Amino acid sequence: MALDNCIQLSTAATMCAAASIPKSHYFSSTANFPQKLSFSTLSLQRLNKFPTPTFRKPFSVTCQARGAVDDVKEVTESSWNNLVVENQKAVLVEFWAPWCGPCKIIEPVIKELAAEYAGKIECLKLNTDVSPNVASKYGIRSIPTVLFFKNGEKRESVIGAVPKSTLAASIDKYIEV
Repeated sequence: MALDNCIQLSTAATMCAAASIPKSHYFSSTANFPQKLSFSTLSLQRLNKFPTPTFRKPFSVTCQARGAVDDVKEVTESSWNNLVVENQKAVLVEFWAPWCGPCKIIEPVIKELAAEYAGKIECLKLNTDVSPNVASKYGIRSIPTVLFFKNGEKRESVIGAVPKSTLAASIDKYIEV
């Protein structure tokens, strides 16, 4: 859904860029265009067929929707019930701390998994220094620990900085196909 908006935005930007080119040059048989036409400032100046654009810096449209969909959210004691226990989807929760070296190693792996399984599983992280009660409730004795929840119940735990394939195999058990 968010990515559809991205496609609409990039299409609109492309149409705006194309609208700045005179229509007489679209299919002109006398125009001597290179094989691949680029709409950058430099190529427009080289062609010398079009007026120099009024903007000085090249612009680009960047999709930020993907980051909104696949971001790993922070969960705390106050948001635990809403985000984990009452969640109908499968939930992956990484228990971590800012001083933990292996936690820093597994962090990009969790982000990649959140991107790959966006919409299928909720990926969250809980700082054990900020929310120690939740960590002790689930028996977290070492970090990083990844817990998998389904319908609010703890189903599986993975301890340590494990390979992405190990976590992906666990996720595949709990997502609905």
